[in-house]
Order: sequence, then structure tokens, then C-alpha cells
Amino acid sequence: MYRTTDDFLQDWQNYANGTLQVYNAMTDEKLDQSIVEGHNTLGWLGWHVAVVTGALGKQMGLEVDTVDDPTTVPKEAREIARVFKKVTDQIQQGAEGLSDDEMEVEVEALGQNMPRGKVLSMLVQHNIHHRGQMTVLLRQAGLEVPGVMGPTKENQ
Repeated sequence: MYRTTDDFLQDWQNYANGTLQVYNAMTDEKLDQSIVEGHNTLGWLGWHVAVVTGALGKQMGLEVDTVDDPTTVPKEAREIARVFKKVTDQIQQGAEGLSDDEMEVEVEALGQNMPRGKVLSMLVQHNIHHRGQMTVLLRQAGLEVPGVMGPTKENQ
């Protein structure tokens, strides 16, 4: 759980910058890549992260845009990345206006009340989990995997 706004913002900037590299590695042709038939695709995962980020930001009382149709995955990788960047920038801007005390304020999210700092922590963890899945699908699709947390095969 984040107890200070600065702690969250440092993590958020690193997370958002690294994850945007993953989004930028996606291509339109490979959005349907999945680990096996019937599992989540690269495009679905990218869209899911963008949609959930916007929705949770709004639930926490931040000025974050949500998408009109969260169930329809765009066919263009660039559009998925654009929405992701927009909502992550909006969360950063909203969080910059929060005091440390506001990190402790209970907000309703995911059907329960919890401190805003906990929701933000859960959001980062959720999105990093899916970012990891996305990097596996990038590799499986034959796309370059960015060195988000350290060098990858392509970076060596």
C-alpha cells in the first residue's frame, strides 16, 4: 500500500514508462497472438490493462477518461497504446494533486472500501502481472521484447 504520494508517483512513472515500451512493441498483425487457442490475446491484454486503469482511476475519484466500449478491442496497436498512455498520464496528473493523507482515505473500488493507496498498489501489481504476460506473447509472436526491467535477448 502506498502511504505517500511521492512513493506512488515514483513507482507509477517507472511502471508507465516501461509498460509503454511493451505497448509500442505490439503490431496490428500480432494483436491476436495468444499462448494457446482460446486464451487471452496480446491485444485483449493491452486493452484490458488500459480499460481497468481508467476505470479504477475514476473509481478513486481522479479525473480519468474511460472508454465508450470496454469490451471491443481496437484493431490497431497504436490506438491501444494511445489509450493506455492517456489514462496513465491522467492518473499521474490526478495523483500529483493528492496529499499523503488522501492516500489513506477510503474509496469504493472493486466492490469494497479500501484506502486509496491500497487501490493504487493493487492497480500497479495487476498491470505488471499482465505486462509480464504481454512480454511472453511478444516473444512468441516473434516481436522485439523491450528491456523493461533489465536487458532482454535483443538488448544484449
